[in-house]
Amino acid sequence: MAARARGTRSRATARGVRVRVSRMPGADDLPLPSYATRDAAGLDLLAAVDGELVLEAGARALVPTGLRLAVPRGYEAQVRPRSGLALHHGILLPNAPGTIDADYRGEVQVIVWNAGHAPFVVKRGDRIAQLVVAPVTRVRLDLVDTLDATARGDGGFGHTGVGTRPRAVRRRRSRS
Repeated sequence: MAARARGTRSRATARGVRVRVSRMPGADDLPLPSYATRDAAGLDLLAAVDGELVLEAGARALVPTGLRLAVPRGYEAQVRPRSGLALHHGILLPNAPGTIDADYRGEVQVIVWNAGHAPFVVKRGDRIAQLVVAPVTRVRLDLVDTLDATARGDGGFGHTGVGTRPRAVRRRRSRS
C-alpha cells in the first residue's frame, strides 16, 4: 500500500470517493442516488416532492431531493441537468452546474426551469438531475501588470465559433 503524502485528507478509495449522506425527515421511502450504468459519471437525483409538482411552461421551481451530503474536503458535488429531460421536455437547470461545497450541510435542492411549451409534471421519485463528485483545485491569484500574449488575445463570445474558418482549412479548386 502506498503511503499518503503528509497533509492529504482524501477519502478516495479503490471504489471511489466516499461521501456521507443523510435523509431528511419524510424521505425514507426514496432510494439513495445511484448510477444508472456501470460507466455513468453522475448519480441520479430523485425528486422528494409531496405528490406532484406541476411546472408550467416558463416557470421555475426549487425541487427538494430529501438528502444532505458531507462532501469530503478537496471535492465538490455538481448538480447537472439530465439530457433526456432537456431534449424531450425543455427541462433545464438554470444555474448548471450547481455546486455543493464540502462545507455545506443543508438539503440538496435543484432549481428546475421549464423552458418547454407545455406543463411538466414532477412526481415523487422522478429522476430530475444528476450529481457528479469532482476534485477541486485551489488556486493562488498573482496580481501582475501585464499578461503574456496569445494568438487569440481578448477575442471571446463566439470569437472562434460560427462564421470563422480555421486557417488550415482551405477550399480546393476542382480540376476539370
